[in-house]
Amino acid sequence: MMKAKEIAAALEDFAPLGTQEPWDNAGICIGSPEAEVSRVLVGFDCTAELLREAVRVGAGMVVTHHPLIFDGLKRIDPRDPVGEAVTLAVKNDIVVYAAHTNADKAEGGVNALMAARLGMVEPRPLDETNLAFIGRLANPMGGQEFCSMLKERFSLKVLRCSRPVERVCCVATSCGSGSSFADSAFRAGADAFVTADVSYHHFFVPEGHMIADIGHWESEREIVSQFVSVLQKKLPTFAVCTTTQENNNPIHYL
Repeated sequence: MMKAKEIAAALEDFAPLGTQEPWDNAGICIGSPEAEVSRVLVGFDCTAELLREAVRVGAGMVVTHHPLIFDGLKRIDPRDPVGEAVTLAVKNDIVVYAAHTNADKAEGGVNALMAARLGMVEPRPLDETNLAFIGRLANPMGGQEFCSMLKERFSLKVLRCSRPVERVCCVATSCGSGSSFADSAFRAGADAFVTADVSYHHFFVPEGHMIADIGHWESEREIVSQFVSVLQKKLPTFAVCTTTQENNNPIHYL
């Protein structure tokens, strides 16, 4: 058995809670830090399905990337997806924890994992938020080849992008909904900016630049295995489970 706060502390050595963005809600959102748990289940989103799995495997705590409670809750209705998850957690005494923007910007966190998957050389933060990185490709390539590389490395069925440029040498990345960093990325010299949740108007980019939307889940999913690795390394005798839901992306491409 271990207290929830000890598991949280292991994660916060990797992604300090104090580094989360002011609008975020990382940390424990349901349950007591003093709660004794014998097993933790790690997933991407804190859904009702994940919590039912936690009950099945006897996990007294779930750790996810996205917070279950993000905006203020005015009511808890079990017919609503968030309300159902909250109800399941409370009924089953499950502690709910999230590492969100603090994990995005951590060393070895989501943005660093994106940069590594792209093979970026010497990636560095685009600005003081650490929510976007910029670096150069080890092997510059044409825009069409770059798009094919994105699809292969992030296992994409489809890719949304602006018109491919002739050559991609410098790349900027921001996991999740990062289109607000596009202008800064291009000013900093990025030929291509890779992110997700790009709206229609953000695809109108300056000549000689391109933006690529690889999908929110696709840009961040690798953090689940990173959480597991961190916990297993810091708590080697504690039971850490990964969700059996191999593809829990709420967006389907038909």
